[in-house]
Amino acid sequence: MSMEILLGDEAVGLGAVHAGLSGAYSYPGTPASEIMEYLIRIGRGASFKAAWSVNEKTAFEEALGCSYAGKRAFVSFKHVGLNVAADPFMSAALTGANGGFIVCSGDDPSMHSSQNEQDSRFYAQFALIPCFEPADHQEAYDMAREAFELSERVKLPVMIRLTTRLAHSRAGVETRPPRPENEIRTGARQCWTLLPGNARVQFKRVLDLQPELVRYASESPFTRLELQPDDRRLGIIASGLGYNYVRENLEGSGLRPSILKISVYPIPEDLVRRLVEHCDTILVAEEGYPLIERQIRGLFGIPGKILIGKMSGHLPLQGELTPETVRAALGLAPLARRTAGDLPLANRPPQLCVGCPHADTFKALKKALEGQPGATIFSDIGCYTLGYFPPHNAVDSCVCMGASVGMAHGASRAGVHPAVGVIGDSTFGHSGITALLSAATADANMVLVILDNCTVAMTGTQPSFSTGRRLLEIVRGVGVPAERLRVITPLPKFHEENVRVLREEIAHPGLSVVVAVRECLEEAKKKNKLGGAQ
Repeated sequence: MSMEILLGDEAVGLGAVHAGLSGAYSYPGTPASEIMEYLIRIGRGASFKAAWSVNEKTAFEEALGCSYAGKRAFVSFKHVGLNVAADPFMSAALTGANGGFIVCSGDDPSMHSSQNEQDSRFYAQFALIPCFEPADHQEAYDMAREAFELSERVKLPVMIRLTTRLAHSRAGVETRPPRPENEIRTGARQCWTLLPGNARVQFKRVLDLQPELVRYASESPFTRLELQPDDRRLGIIASGLGYNYVRENLEGSGLRPSILKISVYPIPEDLVRRLVEHCDTILVAEEGYPLIERQIRGLFGIPGKILIGKMSGHLPLQGELTPETVRAALGLAPLARRTAGDLPLANRPPQLCVGCPHADTFKALKKALEGQPGATIFSDIGCYTLGYFPPHNAVDSCVCMGASVGMAHGASRAGVHPAVGVIGDSTFGHSGITALLSAATADANMVLVILDNCTVAMTGTQPSFSTGRRLLEIVRGVGVPAERLRVITPLPKFHEENVRVLREEIAHPGLSVVVAVRECLEEAKKKNKLGGAQ
């Protein structure tokens, strides 16, 4: 064994490598980006393949193909990325895995860098596949190894669910010797072909596996039940980081509750039943939605027992769990803390970087739209979403990756004019292309502004699949006429020219695409340091 200091993300990645990983795929998104960055870094010269994909669905499918070949495969993304990959994800539960297959989802409670707080455990429950939820960095490493073993044993994809606080903190991890990669081996093609006759058979197989999966969760070394025979007042069911917060608060408190630690799903029903039967009051401490609490509570609760947690209001339904909120739920007095007194804290909303090319594009776009009160700018997700804030005030909506193009198209059909979509080069490749194909076919009366800064800037300047000449060729390829495809350079010295181009395309009664090309300033700085500035 050896000890390494790792991010939670890195612990999962290294556990996968030491489990005999052959292929890893991902699309960047906080808090999961560091998994792939780490795998790419340590994978140089190694036998396994680690690569970014154009979006989460593609990443999932690339990993699934690797698994079908009998190799161990890994796919990672943030929680909303799982929505993008939901189509193959749900069906992969039926086709099953050949080589071990891990799906790692990074959830973001408190929405530090996300548009919602959805809980990926529900996806695992929905697909009827096992899910691991590490409580610390050591478990993140160990579970990655164990998840591959379980996946190959039951021939199902297995999920690992991380949350931001664990993904982005560092701790010591004891590692073990690596296992060799699998040889290529073929599988049963009828399992992978979800024609109705095959799919029905495969779905029954997944249903039949459920009792075995529940049994596995109960017997897993990651699950622990500690009953206090002489104290039946309080029982705690805790999962993920909630378990650590419970332990932290119990130290020196005088409380001696019974505790069930759940780290593997489906929920270990027999252990839950034993705890509930043993205790008068049960506290459920879980990060995210009240998945465990809902299953225990049912519609009407448990007769004769008091069940507290998120649904009772003892823990907040919104945001991250914290040691303080768990302490309050345990009925303990708050710890003394140092405060800033009456000093007001500065409000510091996120802003575009100084010198960001998007600022110059927004400035030109707002100028071009002056005098048109019906103008609506539908934004996508990326750095440019920060154009919502002053002084730009340039964004009227932001829903999900790739949505800006379809929303502008739909609004134009409803009579909005001018209808403008704003999307980045990477997000356009992620899921904007198909919406533009639709808009081009309809010759929608809208303008799409593609902000090509040559990288995936917001998540750490990962490579973009649709930038530069390739981006222009894609736009032309989906049916946008050459005369309606304009390129501008978002620099102050070209402001008046850019305003003129945008006004001309806004006045055109049909689809136009304006591509604003200027490299991300932060990416340029990195290249300058490396001596490769462009």
